[in-house]
Amino acid sequence: MQYEGVLTKMQTEFGNPIQYYLVFEDSFLNVNQMVGKELTIDFIGYQCLNCQKKKKIYRQGFCYDCFYSSAAVGDWIMRPELSTAHLGIADRDLEYEQKVQLQPHIVYLAFSSEVKVGVTRKTQVPTRWIDQGANEAITIVEVPNRYLAGITEVALKNHYADKTNWRKMLTNDIEHVDLITERLKLEALIPDEVREYFILDKNDLYQMDYPVIDYPTKVKSLNLDKTPSFQGKLMGVKGQYLIFEDNTVFNIRGSEGYIVRVTI
Repeated sequence: MQYEGVLTKMQTEFGNPIQYYLVFEDSFLNVNQMVGKELTIDFIGYQCLNCQKKKKIYRQGFCYDCFYSSAAVGDWIMRPELSTAHLGIADRDLEYEQKVQLQPHIVYLAFSSEVKVGVTRKTQVPTRWIDQGANEAITIVEVPNRYLAGITEVALKNHYADKTNWRKMLTNDIEHVDLITERLKLEALIPDEVREYFILDKNDLYQMDYPVIDYPTKVKSLNLDKTPSFQGKLMGVKGQYLIFEDNTVFNIRGSEGYIVRVTI
């Protein structure tokens, strides 16, 4: 069977295990059903996720021009503390930024490679945690806008990592940490203007189970620009990565905007 189209991050459903879907313009496939099977990935070309033109991808599925002009990739995406929509101040497009920034946001602890702090919109729970390959995650605060979430994350980054070590996450070489106990330590670290939103006794620990037959002992990353055709046996899916038998891992999200043909 063959599937062809532009890569976008895999869609997911929370379950036991997590269900993954590759969605193309005219078709989709349940990636869980591919685990244990041989598949071939062929690189065909590029298509910017924003302007739809067949232009080389620069970052995050966008061509160079769109990356530096689209409101969807402003600096406040990666650095929520830079959000200004709550002040009525635009970065690139105030209407878009108000729509995204002025809604409930979560600051959380997640455990994937080590305990990390992060920010996401409430509507992205638990999708955000699945996408980063977290084994467990728990909410610290729920605030009404992205700015308050951002300043909370900044305060906690002095005590916790804010990025996932993707190699450790994929090898699953990690020691368990009790996130409920960890959350109890945090109240004094949270900024005063966010203290009222602190979640102390809510039992909302999420645990994620991924469709993986066998974790790799080390990982090597597949880059379609350097290796335009790859064949291997799929051993699992975690985060937004496909894991193959020969220790190759393929970051679907990191290859958004690439046009591929997948043959099973």
